[in-house]
Amino acid sequence: MTADVVSVNTTQQFHTMYKGFFRAAACAPAVNVADVEANVNHILQLMAKAVGEGAELAVFPEMCVTAYTCADLFHNSTLLSAAMRGLWRIVDECPADLPMAIVGCPVTVGGELFNCAVALSRGRIHGIVPKTYLPGYNEFYEKRWFAPARAGRHTTAVIDGHEVPFGTDLIFDVAGVRVGIEICEDLWAPVPPSCATSLAGAQIIANISASDDVIGKYGYLMDLISQQSARCLCGYVYASAGYGESSTDLVFDAKTVIAECGRTLARGDRWQRGDRMVMADIDIEAIDRDRMHITTFGDCAARTGATARTIAVAGTSAPSADRSLLRGVDPHPFVPSDNLHLTERCEEIIHIQTAGLCRRLDATRCRSLTIGISGGLDSTLALLIAVRAFDSLGIDRSGIIGVTMPGFGTTDRTYTNAIDLMHALGVTVREISIAAAVTQHFSDIGHDAALHDVTYENSQARERTQILMDIANQTGGMVLGTGDLSELALGWATYNGDHMSMYGVNAGVPKTLVRHLVRYFATSDPACADARTALLDIVDTPISPELIPADADGNITQKTEDLVGPYELHDFFLYYMLRYGFSPSRIYLLARTAFADVYDDDTIRHWLRTFMRRFFAQQFKRSCLPDDPKVGSVTLSPRGDWRMPSDASAALWLAECDRL
Repeated sequence: MTADVVSVNTTQQFHTMYKGFFRAAACAPAVNVADVEANVNHILQLMAKAVGEGAELAVFPEMCVTAYTCADLFHNSTLLSAAMRGLWRIVDECPADLPMAIVGCPVTVGGELFNCAVALSRGRIHGIVPKTYLPGYNEFYEKRWFAPARAGRHTTAVIDGHEVPFGTDLIFDVAGVRVGIEICEDLWAPVPPSCATSLAGAQIIANISASDDVIGKYGYLMDLISQQSARCLCGYVYASAGYGESSTDLVFDAKTVIAECGRTLARGDRWQRGDRMVMADIDIEAIDRDRMHITTFGDCAARTGATARTIAVAGTSAPSADRSLLRGVDPHPFVPSDNLHLTERCEEIIHIQTAGLCRRLDATRCRSLTIGISGGLDSTLALLIAVRAFDSLGIDRSGIIGVTMPGFGTTDRTYTNAIDLMHALGVTVREISIAAAVTQHFSDIGHDAALHDVTYENSQARERTQILMDIANQTGGMVLGTGDLSELALGWATYNGDHMSMYGVNAGVPKTLVRHLVRYFATSDPACADARTALLDIVDTPISPELIPADADGNITQKTEDLVGPYELHDFFLYYMLRYGFSPSRIYLLARTAFADVYDDDTIRHWLRTFMRRFFAQQFKRSCLPDDPKVGSVTLSPRGDWRMPSDASAALWLAECDRL
């Protein structure tokens, strides 16, 4: 793979990225067919607006200088001469603070007319990319007017005496951010040119388009854009022609879309008159991390031998040092924000958990499960999955032995919910108080029962685990673990207590999602109709290990989120640390954006430091976890996605937290 710089401007480079983010604008100016002067005016107006809002790249539609629907006028010298004059006017009047713009224009090279994307900035054309695939079917007649790009036929173009790079192998380096280009139909090809361009190093693909609209096309196009950005691990900026194109036979709706690695960051309103523009900050650091981490990308680049000529783009301005991020940052990255996708996510996770447990039961020929039922979320979810698995395998639910083990901190609310839930689901119910056994244990080891320290708490957790293990031995079964992903990240489990089981089903599910899964069972599963009241109350119960005595009114006093911090914050930190390998400072930046109206900066900093400290210190618990099925892209299994030394130092991460 090659990436030779073939053109360098020696003026001061743009410092385009704000903390790893690159701001792009997808623009769809109003056009008037063949009225170049009016079209250029609209283009320059949108450029000024884009740079005024901090854009570092502005992408305009296919043939926006002339309009796409000029038809046979494209072979008229008057229009082509006007197009060149209009192009140079754009070059001369492009805002000085805009690092690069891409506009569509007909360009004659070597006696042939090409449908081109022109990359430019103030005073300079950096390169010209011709369209690779010219549609000549249905409503399209481009082969009547234009020549297709032919690799190696032309490598430069002479535009009014200026020689500029020409070809489909161009990448534009905008101060470290590499931009590739394809044009409309190119995206619809079996192998779009952007595949090779991305493999050659482009982090952003700009698509200048003039795509008319027919029934069903928009949804298909959105899928194409999303999938291509995912396949190429890139940002994708799509700008398509809009109002003003000829309506003789077609209608154009001004599609403006910005996507990143399979996710749509922004899309503009369609069917609007006048100029249209959407903007978003593309996460270059995330793209680079994924390309490094997903080694298939590098292997594919090496196998295909993708090459490119890289053109350095330079200028004189820098973005604001304190600007807000222009992209949505979901505060709950594990939980879909709309009900339809949340339902789909819940169904998929439940199927994964159930299939994993079914296979383990089949492999061990086990017909008995022992589960500790506390009346809390995690044990409830594990019990529901066990019931689903037993029903799937045709095993009587009586083989599920639910054990509630009241202790010093058990409240009436959780105890009642545990009992009601087990009876409603038709499993075997056992109740064994741990108070006497733990009191005896305190006496044996000489611990003051009035001292509510870690020994006081962990002794109860280990007593409960011993009971479960011994009952499993009695019944020839196994203990089903209930701990979730968030607890594993924080080490919020007693080593060789609730930390241990023969198989776990929740270890890949974060706490913020556990609540939704239980609610889904309560509201959507007919088999849980009798348990609905208990399930909904469990969803509303504060999260607690209940190891410290209740207050005088019998209410929970030991609330987990008061001690280790809000789980929605910790799940956010966990996602960005494991999914993207981000640093504390970058996670903090994202968290400030996501939780701007929920937590102040001091709160976010405090719990971020807590997360980093606990995450490193508690790895030893994760290094010896029971088997459990992988559920999502973030997991902590020591045999799967996360292999970390138990004695790794957190010093670098904590020091960075302290500098925030």
